[in-house]
Amino acid sequence: MEAQTTSHKHIPVWPALISCKCPRCRVGKVYEHGAYHLFDNKMLLQCKHCGFVYEKEPGYFYAAMYVGYAFVVAELVTSGVAIGVLTGSQNPWLYVIVMLSLVTLLSPFNYRYSRMLLLYFLTPGIRYRQELS
Repeated sequence: MEAQTTSHKHIPVWPALISCKCPRCRVGKVYEHGAYHLFDNKMLLQCKHCGFVYEKEPGYFYAAMYVGYAFVVAELVTSGVAIGVLTGSQNPWLYVIVMLSLVTLLSPFNYRYSRMLLLYFLTPGIRYRQELS
């Protein structure tokens, strides 16, 4: 009888994070739809590939609000500096309109990737297991 060998492909962290794959197997999806699927940005309860439960405990994703806050601050600072450098305008309404539009347009991105960063980098105990991929 031949020994059965299985080769599990290593999946890099950044492509898996950007495509919103499970942090444990990096194969299963975390969200049902894309980031800009209108009115339905639903997160799956568990990975369909390895069975990993995404919400470790009730209220687990409240910590993602702090990551999302950091995203918004970075977006506001970057857009404020860019407006100042590119236009040289001192009109506060230009800043307000551009910044609020930017934050509104990027809110699905912030929601999704704040949770992904929490799962991938800020939660101890969640590790990639190559044998599951």
